[in-house]
Amino acid sequence: MKSFTITTPKGKRTIGEEQPVFLIGDMSANHNQNFDTAVKIIKIAAEAGLDAIKLQSYLPSTITLDCNKEWFIIKNKDNPDSWKSKSLYQLYQQAFTPREWIPQLKKLADQLGIILFSTPFSVEDFNFLESTLNPPLYKIASYEVTHIPLLKEVAKTKKPVIMSTGFATADEIELAVNTLRENGTKDLVLLHCVTAYSGEPKPEYTNLNTMLDAGKRFKVIMGFSDNNAGIEIPLQAAMMGASVIEKHVVADDSKKEALDGNFSLDSKELKKFVEAVRKTEKIRGKVNYGPQSETEKANAHYRQSIFAVKDIKANEQFSSDNLKVIRPANGLAAKHYEVVLGKTAKQNIEKGTPLSWELIT
Repeated sequence: MKSFTITTPKGKRTIGEEQPVFLIGDMSANHNQNFDTAVKIIKIAAEAGLDAIKLQSYLPSTITLDCNKEWFIIKNKDNPDSWKSKSLYQLYQQAFTPREWIPQLKKLADQLGIILFSTPFSVEDFNFLESTLNPPLYKIASYEVTHIPLLKEVAKTKKPVIMSTGFATADEIELAVNTLRENGTKDLVLLHCVTAYSGEPKPEYTNLNTMLDAGKRFKVIMGFSDNNAGIEIPLQAAMMGASVIEKHVVADDSKKEALDGNFSLDSKELKKFVEAVRKTEKIRGKVNYGPQSETEKANAHYRQSIFAVKDIKANEQFSSDNLKVIRPANGLAAKHYEVVLGKTAKQNIEKGTPLSWELIT
C-alpha cells in the first residue's frame, strides 16, 4: 500500500491507501485580506475536524506582471463575477495572503492541532515558505504543474508533495512527476482537479475515473481537489478511494464578498462534509474477504453442508438418495459431496445427522 507519514501538531499522521482521508481546507483568498477572518477560517477548519488548512503564498509581483495589455485581463465568462474584467495583477493584489500573517497563523494552527501549510507559486515564494514556515509538506497548484524550475526547488527538500493536476495533459503530468522524483521527491499525491471554479456542481466535467487512472499510471497516492459548490462530488471521490481531498473554506460572515465564496464551504457545510466523509470511509472500508462482522460470521452457520436425510445402516453405500446438501453448515462442506458418494457408512447414522469423516469407511 502506498503511504507516507508526516509530523503534525497532534503527532504522527499517515497519509495514503487504507488510511483515513486526509482532509485539507483551502483558505485561498477567502480571508479578504482581513487577519481576523483568516483566524476564523482556521478555527472553523479545526472545529470541523479537518487535518490541515492550506494557504496560497504569492505576491502580485511574484505571480504576474503589473500590466494591462490584453493577455493580462481576465476574460473567461465562466469565472466568478468577482474576477471578471480585472487584470491578473489587480486580482492578486486583492487576493494574496500577507506574508507577515504566516507566523501568527502557524502558531494558532499549532495550538488548535491542525496542520498549516501552503502552496508556493514561484521560487521566491517557495524560498520564503521554507525559511519562515518550514511546512511538513508542499502543495503544487494546477497552474504550476508546468513550472519546472519551481518543482525542482520544492523536490530538493525531499518533503512530501501534493500536486493538483487540473487541465494538465498526461504528458505534462508525467514530466512534472518525473521532475519531482528525479530531484528528491519520494512521497507524492496527485489530486484530480477541475479548474472551473463553479458556483454550481458540474458532474459532467468531473470524470473521476481519471483520478483512478492517474493513481495506476503514475504509481502515486491519488486524491481530489474540488472547485465546485456543494459536497456531492468530493464525497463521490472519497467513495471511489481518494486518499486526500481538498475543499475551499470560507468564514460564515464573509461568504458573499469572498473571492472564492461561491464554491467554498462555511462552518455548517464543512462539518456536514467532514461527517459525511468519515461515514463514507466506514462504508468503503478496506479489502476484507470473508465475514465482515461477528453477526455475519454467525450467519455463515446457515450455509449448506452434507447431511443424512434418511436413516443409514452401517456398511450401507452413500447415495443421492440418503445424502443431501442442505442448510445448516454442521456437516462436511458441499465441495466433498461427489467424493463421498459411493463410499460406505462406518456405523448406523440417523436421519438429520451432519456427515463427518469419522462416519465414513
